[in-house]
This record gives sequence, C-alpha cells and structure tokens, in this order.
Amino acid sequence: MKIYKHFPRLTGILALLLMITACEPQLADKPDIGTAPTADQLDFSIAPGSDEFNFVITNTSAVTGIASWDFGNGTKGSGKSNIVRYSLPGDYTVKLTLVTRGGMATINKTLTQTETDYSIFTDPKFIFLSGGIDDIDGKTWALDSMAQGHLGVGAAGGAGLEWWSAAPLAKQAVKVLYDDRINFKIDGFAATYVNNGKSYVKDFRTSDPAYSNPVMNDTDYEVTFTPEPGTWFIEESGGKSYLTLTSTKPIFPIFDVGAVGGKYEILNIEENLLVMVAIGGDGNAWHYQLIPAGYVKPTISFTVNVTEGTDNEVSCSVTDYSIPAGQSVTGITWNFGDGSDEVTGGKDEVVNHVYMRKGTYTVTAKINSSLGMLNGTQQIVLANNNSAYVEFLLDMMIVYNDFSEVQVFPVLGQDCSVTTVDNPYKEYPNKSAKVAYYTKTDNQWANAYMQLNSGFRFDLRLQQVFKVMVYGKAGDQILLKLENTDKGGNAWQTGTYDLIYTIQKDNTWEVAEYDFNGVGAGWDWTGDIFTSNIVTDDNFNHDFYNVVRIMCNPGVGEGTHSFYFDELSGPHVEGIHK
Repeated sequence: MKIYKHFPRLTGILALLLMITACEPQLADKPDIGTAPTADQLDFSIAPGSDEFNFVITNTSAVTGIASWDFGNGTKGSGKSNIVRYSLPGDYTVKLTLVTRGGMATINKTLTQTETDYSIFTDPKFIFLSGGIDDIDGKTWALDSMAQGHLGVGAAGGAGLEWWSAAPLAKQAVKVLYDDRINFKIDGFAATYVNNGKSYVKDFRTSDPAYSNPVMNDTDYEVTFTPEPGTWFIEESGGKSYLTLTSTKPIFPIFDVGAVGGKYEILNIEENLLVMVAIGGDGNAWHYQLIPAGYVKPTISFTVNVTEGTDNEVSCSVTDYSIPAGQSVTGITWNFGDGSDEVTGGKDEVVNHVYMRKGTYTVTAKINSSLGMLNGTQQIVLANNNSAYVEFLLDMMIVYNDFSEVQVFPVLGQDCSVTTVDNPYKEYPNKSAKVAYYTKTDNQWANAYMQLNSGFRFDLRLQQVFKVMVYGKAGDQILLKLENTDKGGNAWQTGTYDLIYTIQKDNTWEVAEYDFNGVGAGWDWTGDIFTSNIVTDDNFNHDFYNVVRIMCNPGVGEGTHSFYFDELSGPHVEGIHK
C-alpha cells in the first residue's frame, strides 16, 4: 500500500467545496436523478429471424436504460437486442424490464408460435438427456460420485475445476447430496428434482425463502426443502449448448450454487454422461458431472507389478488385463513416487527405474484408457541406498513453497481450507504476488501440512530452524510441528513438542521462526518413539521426519479462524539432491 502525504490540488478543491458549503448550506437537499420511467415509455419489437423458430427481440423504448428480458420460454437475457428461439407452439409472455437512474418499469407482450421444430425430438442432446419420445418416464440422473471432478469450482470462463475438483466420494458425509436425483422428460419438457426433503446448497443460498433449517455439513449447508416440478430446455447460443431449468421454486442438478438464469453450459453429453458448468451466484464457475441413476460403468481390471532388481533398479509393468468389449488401453504413464520425472510407456511395456535412496515408495501406473485415466498402485520397500548415492548436506535454509514461483512440495489442508490467493498486503517484508490462505471452522486440530515425497526427509543436523511469514489477527497463535507418517495411525506419537508463534500486529506480515534445537518429541510411555532433543538424537535428526504441520489457534475448536502465510522455509531435505 502506497501512502502519499501531499495532495495540493485535491486540498484546494476540498477548500473550495467547504467555502461553497459554508456560504449556502444545502445538506437537506437530495440530488435530482430523474423520475422513474413509465410503462407507456417502454416498447420492444418482435421480428422474424433466420427461420420460423428464431425471433429478433429489440428494445425500442423512448427512454434510455438497462434492459433485461424474460423471454417466456425458460430463458432470460439482457441488452438492446436478442435472438430467441421458440421451438414449440404456444403463447409466450415476453417481459422487458428497463432500469434508468430514476427507477424501473416493466411491460409484457405475447409472442405466438404456431410451428413445431420437430428436429429437437431427434437431436442427440435431447435424447441423451431425457430418453427421447420412446421413454415415457423420462431419464433420471445422479451425481457421478465415484468420478474425480463430479463437483468442482474455478474462475468464470473455465470448466469449473481449477480451484477444487471433488475426489471420488469427497462429500460422502453429505448423504443428502448423493441421494438426490433429477428427472427429465421430453413430454412437456418436465423437470423433476427429488431430494427426500433435504437439499445441499452453498452458504449464500441459505437465505432463499424456499429453504429452512440450514445446518452446516462439511463446507456447505443442508436445508429443508420441498421442490416443485419445473421445465427444461436446451438452447444453442454462440456455438455452445445450454440447459435451462425453470420452476416456481429453486431447481438444480443436485447441488444449488445459484446458477445465474438457471443456465448450465453443456460441456459433454452422452447416453451415460452429462458434464456441465454454471456461473453461480458468487460469480464463480461450478462444475457438475452426472450419470444415469443406477448406471454401472464398465471397468477395466489389471495388475500392477513392481519387482526389485540389483542395486535399487526396479522393473514396473502391468499385466492380467480384463478389458470389456468396445473398450481399450493405449498406454501407461509411470510415477515412481520419488519426485523424479514421470515416464510414459506402452500398454505391455516393462519400464525400469533406479532409486537412489532407501525408503518406502508408492509406484503409480496411470493407465490411459477409453474409460479415462485409471490408476493402479504398488508399494516397494528398499532397504539400502544405491551404491552411487552420496549423502549431500546443506547448512543453509531452503524455500519449500512461496506460492508464487517456488513449489518444491505442495501445501494442503487437513480438516481445513488452504488456498492460493492474491497477497492482501504487498509491502515489505513480503511483496509476493500470491500467498496461502488458511481457514478452519469448528475443528481444533485442523492443519495445513507439507508432506515430502517418499524417500525425502528433513535433515536437522546442520540447520534446525523453520520459518514462515504470517499475516493475520494479533494474538492468534500459529503452531508448527514435525511428524513421521511412516508410523501410520501412530504418527501422532512421533510429533515434536509444540512450538508456537503469537502474531504481534493485526494485518501485518511478520516472520515466525521455529527453532527445534532442544525440542523433544514423542512420549516416553510409548517405548521406542521418544527423545528429549530431536536435533541431537540420530534417530530423529535425519531420515525420520517427513511432514510439517501448521495450525492456527491449536486446541480451539469453536468458531472460524484464519490467517495468511507465505515463504515456508526450513532445513535441507535429505534426498532432494541426488
């Protein structure tokens, strides 16, 4: 933030305004912004378009203002002129609302369509969505809960997956979400949303009068809600296809994000797949992936083989394929779990990889198939370092993640949200463009964590200090500790004793420093997992710790707590240099 101390020209203007005000006080007067338009000043034309189903609707009002439209066919629009399609016979009420500086007015006209666009009944999109004219009961859809990205969110203009892509069953705690269904019939273009009495909605949607009894579940809200039947239609605009849902009450494909105009851009539609994105009431792009209710996807089964050879050379292959008729596998991308580059090979190719350090590694085979990317894993434990490995130590601090340019290891959230956002205060000591934002709600041990890849460990023998820049509320406590996840469910027994930094000033970047020299870990009653000083104990100071955890107000389990952090740095990571 830049602060300028001298404003000579502005000061003069203010002085003049003060003189005028002092001479002729008009504090009770209101500015004249004009009178509201009247209905008789509004008008619009309806003209034939490129064929008997398209019409050009144009604002011809005698006053100037911002025009918004309800075209009576389930679609809405804005601007002076719109091309609107009416595919079925009927009387459609077209409504123009004009907003001026003085107020607003509305007029209606009836557009009568006598023709039927029979092509929609053979349009694959209409058939895929509803089952077509041969399916009297219509077609019922559910969220594809087992697919990556069945829900997601991103910036407007994208596919809605850039910021968050729901993992399979990511919302399984929200039973009302995965139980809901939506049915589409071609007869009357009826849309029926079934929710068993409760729906899942974004926080900003809980104020809708149709909803009651909002209760937070995971990051959003369950509400009590009785839907009403609605209608649907698919329209083309700007080379894209849009599904529009209309009802007297909210109607949406399972999860309510307040889709603007009830419109959902269709990214992909097939007999057994519906992928859409909508602009939500928050201005973000929200992603949906649905499949027919009860549909069981075809699967490809296989076996991942990982075999140790000489001097940490490992052979990797996939065998025992079971590929249903009509499906295929085209290749495999291998991730060896040690931070090295991925390698792509053929479906039946044996790929070799040499590991430099001892450790437990998870090998992942990413199989490119007609059903999408399929993942298979296999773990291998190597007892010794490669004969060519030379231990490399640094006595200097390294940056693990600055959220702008450097990301040696990602920082994620456990029971909390950790996102990369714009720096709220680009001043010394932190002028980075991007920083991390941590927020937790009603969870005392929610933490941001950075976990090293397999084979990597913090080395505390030459350098024992971790640093992170923090920005938040004065008095909030920021804890940093280390753990070893190799212990599985007992990882907590390996944790270092708490080191806590207390934020000194509101909304100012500060450097929090955590020196682990003299810090103990574990509990003596656990037997072998205990030390009074992790820096001097060879069982702890290298080849042991692989996770750093950061918490805001640890132990406080009520309310929402948040802060920004950046430039997470610390000791050399053993194994990162080969």
